[in-house]
Amino acid sequence: MWGRIRALVIKELLALLKDKTSRLMLIGPPLFQLLIFSYAATFDLNQVPYAVYNQDRGTASRELLASFQGSPAFKLKATLDHLGQVAPAIDKREVLLVINIPPDFSRQLLRGKPGDLQVLIDGRNSNTAMVLLSYVRTIVTTFSAKWAADHGWPSPPAELKVRTWFNPNLESRWFIVPGIVGLLTLVVALVVTALTVARERENGTFDQLLVTPLHPAEILLGKALPGILIGLAEGSIIILVAVKAFEVPLLGSLGALYLGMGLFILSAVGVGLMISSIAVTQQQALLGAFLFLVPAVILSGFATPIANMPVLVQKFTLLNPLRYFLVIIRSVFLEGADLELLLPLYWPMAVIGVVTLIIAGWLFRRRLY
Repeated sequence: MWGRIRALVIKELLALLKDKTSRLMLIGPPLFQLLIFSYAATFDLNQVPYAVYNQDRGTASRELLASFQGSPAFKLKATLDHLGQVAPAIDKREVLLVINIPPDFSRQLLRGKPGDLQVLIDGRNSNTAMVLLSYVRTIVTTFSAKWAADHGWPSPPAELKVRTWFNPNLESRWFIVPGIVGLLTLVVALVVTALTVARERENGTFDQLLVTPLHPAEILLGKALPGILIGLAEGSIIILVAVKAFEVPLLGSLGALYLGMGLFILSAVGVGLMISSIAVTQQQALLGAFLFLVPAVILSGFATPIANMPVLVQKFTLLNPLRYFLVIIRSVFLEGADLELLLPLYWPMAVIGVVTLIIAGWLFRRRLY
């Protein structure tokens, strides 16, 4: 069995790589898109969920927090009770910033001395963080000026200290490039797999494949493995470019990253085989791949935060493997995440991959008989 599958895999790889144009299409466009998107992609800030850890409870802190609550740009998500809740709130993406007011904030301002205010910002999306920082500065500056005028102080007393987590220099490429790794890996794995059976039918070699000793399941596996191998190779190249050319820090475990990539490519190959089992021509296969790719990218959180989407649409994103892989790759790159932390993101992709492969196998057998 495995000898026959190995022969089919070799045949598929040779068919893909023997043509110079095909080789260029596999390597050239993804790297070109990586360069273009890394410089051109931008993101807008829509909502700002924030949390408050107020240790002061004085007049000044209440007035300052009222300024945030009265602003349409901010939405209070949580009120924290102790310092240990601050880091998890940002780590789990529950909020984009945490306002930490020390116990002596109001007392210092009433004495006419500078008051310290700490704002912790999630820097994974650097554009969002920079816009958010400007909003915070505006509110704090306005509060300070009003407080100084009301109390007759010569200068605004509040002092803002900002700490940006995971991306301290607010480099936009640190957020964009890891996302492009997932996007381009999906494109390569999906398109290569979607074309595999359709190409056989269009070239007239599909009937020859049917008369071989290969079982339908063996044919399906032989069609899937080249897409998985090419996807892993392509993803590795793009990761190397991201680290070496764009200097995006890779802080986490390579094992955690490649486990996520393998499960992600498995799910993409399953979808590609489903499309390929239905399509009769390569044009139909490409159209089917395009029809999947556009919603997959839109519903992945690559450009628009999933939290900003309608509740019904957010539920649909649970069926999108790119949604999970983007969180995995950004967590590994910027947060140093490990296998244990990312475990809840692995199993949904594994389920999607197994289910799509089963459906593809059923469709494949139905078209054979």
